[in-house]
Amino acid sequence: MFPVFFKIFGGLGLFLFGMKIMSEGLQKVAGKKMRQILKLVSNNRFVGCAVGTIVTSIIQSSSATTVMLVGFVDAGLISLSQAVGVVLGANIGTTVTAQLIAFRIQDYALPAIAIGVLLRFFIGRRKWIFVGDVLIGFGILFYGLSTMKDGFAPLRENDAFLSFLTDFNADSYFGILKCVIAGTAITILLQSSSATIGITMALASQGLLNLETSVALILGDNIGTTVTAELASIGAGINAHRTARAHTLFNVVGVFIIILVFPFFLKLVQFVTGTLMHSGPPGMIIDAENINISRYIANSHTLFNIINAFFFLIVFQYLIKIAKWLTPGHEEQVDQETLHHIKHIDTKYIDTPSVALAQAKAEIIRMGEAVQVMYHDVIEALINRKQKDLSRWRKRERNLDTLQKEITQFLVMVTQASISPEESREVRSLLRMVNNLERIGDAVENVAGLIEKLFEEKLFFSKEGMEDYRRITSEVQKFIILLLESAKGDEQDIMEKAKETVNGINDMEERMKERHLIRLQEGGCAIDPGLVFFNMLISFKRMGGLCFNIAQAIAGVK
Repeated sequence: MFPVFFKIFGGLGLFLFGMKIMSEGLQKVAGKKMRQILKLVSNNRFVGCAVGTIVTSIIQSSSATTVMLVGFVDAGLISLSQAVGVVLGANIGTTVTAQLIAFRIQDYALPAIAIGVLLRFFIGRRKWIFVGDVLIGFGILFYGLSTMKDGFAPLRENDAFLSFLTDFNADSYFGILKCVIAGTAITILLQSSSATIGITMALASQGLLNLETSVALILGDNIGTTVTAELASIGAGINAHRTARAHTLFNVVGVFIIILVFPFFLKLVQFVTGTLMHSGPPGMIIDAENINISRYIANSHTLFNIINAFFFLIVFQYLIKIAKWLTPGHEEQVDQETLHHIKHIDTKYIDTPSVALAQAKAEIIRMGEAVQVMYHDVIEALINRKQKDLSRWRKRERNLDTLQKEITQFLVMVTQASISPEESREVRSLLRMVNNLERIGDAVENVAGLIEKLFEEKLFFSKEGMEDYRRITSEVQKFIILLLESAKGDEQDIMEKAKETVNGINDMEERMKERHLIRLQEGGCAIDPGLVFFNMLISFKRMGGLCFNIAQAIAGVK
């Protein structure tokens, strides 16, 4: 009995391990491309569904897609309705895994592992290392599936095991419900819908499960996979919770609808697989193995999710409303006075770099918005001669320091995980952005200190000095706004505009210094406010240079 036990659970372990390596490898190969694809998501639910199908087909994990979506929604990168549209497609995309498993390609498992090891350990280039991981994971997955099948084979003669399986027979609505619950429990336990499908196919291929029972187990598998998204939403914002609720509703409601029409659904599976695809009957046994049933199981999984997605695309607005009703509450408004803590980033996404980097970028944009508000208030204080407008800059500058520290720590943690060269370059760019934003905050602090000196000593700029002040502060403010728009993806070709703007600020600073010296010589400006003005020009020029550094980071130049 022990050899059977070890083969079954050893094969399951290999299957899960291979699935993990393959999925992670695919995410590293296609990580940045996935985010680019997700940027195509519009408010059109059909487009979102198509995007979800594509992304999940690429990374071979609906759980990974839904976790990413929860993270993106929590970071404010996509809306609730956009995320739910993608979730519907993710459930279709994940069926590709079952379709792959249904192919009898176990013979290619060891060659795939061999090629993967060659690419990973002997080629040396990082991109090929990740491709090697995909092949190694693919091979281990199928080798594990083959081992599981071999382990289940002797159980065909085991009366106790056969008696146990008879308790799970989808020959009545109660029996269907028991199978659905069993499939749900297995998926929750293993945290992998693909593993449940693999076990079901292995049992069915050895004649231990019939088609009806296998399909009912697969329905339960669809409910069990919702737990991953629910766990990912813990501690996240209200819309992230609503995304997870919508995912759960999609699967739970869909399963119970199919249960109500289960005999008709089975006939549809048999028609599509047997008649349209010309597969043999689901009970055909050759060399003691049911050779066709895996294809029927895979198709039942695909058809369920396609039908379910189509239904919920029609009643999409009601799905959103019910998800909101189940998770009442309002999104927190971002208060510029309470920026002393990170909002968008969460360390639980460290192992999912595509989400972690997107969240870090969202947090940096939030930091940039805080810099913009701080800059505006400080600059306007002198124009309006209102000292109370300066009262908030110290707290805000301290908040910027805290954000810089926490974002930097988060990005360092990301680099300690296994990330692709593209992701590594993006981390460096994000670090450059956050450090330069904090330095802009320091420069604004310097200007605020100079304005306070003007107020305390009752000093005033000349009329010409104030005009120059307005012009140069306006240019720096436009530069900051340009950076924020570019970081959000609303502005293209930033480098050309950035070069033009920074050169304009530098030229403006030089001309203003020359005019200021002439005013001093001619007595048109007092010495004390003149020195303050001179120092302010230096700070504004420095801000322009720091903004240019951020523009380079956004454009990926440095």
